[in-house]
Amino acid sequence: MDRAAPPLRAFGLVLHHDGRWSHQGRPIAHRRLREHFDRSVRYLPEERCSVVTLRQFRALVEVEEASFFVRELDLGSGEIRLSDGSREILDPSSLQPSPIDGALLCRVKRTLLPEGVVARFDPGVQAELLLAVEEEMGSFVLPIAGRRAALPPAVL
Repeated sequence: MDRAAPPLRAFGLVLHHDGRWSHQGRPIAHRRLREHFDRSVRYLPEERCSVVTLRQFRALVEVEEASFFVRELDLGSGEIRLSDGSREILDPSSLQPSPIDGALLCRVKRTLLPEGVVARFDPGVQAELLLAVEEEMGSFVLPIAGRRAALPPAVL
């Protein structure tokens, strides 16, 4: 017997641009709850929104900028690990600076939406990526997965 998903409802849950969580304007201090929310974020393409689950409860998440965060980067394989624990290949052409503070953003989850869903780089992972960038004939390239990917001009 399939159980229907519980109805979606607003809950005052906010995922801030820098990865902080708050509920009804108050920071969520409980580390394990924040980690659970990070892992349980799901993007629903039909509704064009993000949700989190806690047992049988599903709540809409107000996302300031990105539903997912890039936690790791493997330049050798081109793979990134996202805050929900999933892994996928980074598309360097999707890199862009955040309009909020210039942090790097990329597009992920293209199986859900052709244009993808926004993910934000954690500061350490961003530093790792930027340290690998090389200048080549007046433009910038990222050596990744055995190739040299041209970076969009706005990235640097």
